Amino acid sequence: MGPHTTPVLTADCVFKLTLEQLAWTCGAESTWICQLVDEAILNPAGTTLADWRFSAEDLARARRAWRLYHELEANLEVLGLMLDMQDEIERLRARLRCV
Repeated sequence: MGPHTTPVLTADCVFKLTLEQLAWTCGAESTWICQLVDEAILNPAGTTLADWRFSAEDLARARRAWRLYHELEANLEVLGLMLDMQDEIERLRARLRCV
């Protein structure tokens, strides 16, 4: 790095959350987070529950899921579709900003 560059850290570089930490941060039960993983709404690193680690992106997605789940009373299958559509809209908006 040169003398005038500032290192950029993303939230993923700073922390990884366990299942219990993610549930607590979202105000949800661990079993609900497990259901999100079962539906492929969240994709933690690790192969077992004890090894699961969730990123900042997972945290944001879980919080959005929790809000939509309660506000719209969406089932998990619909919830995954809604989140995927929101993500796609955000990607498209980002592309438009670059044009």
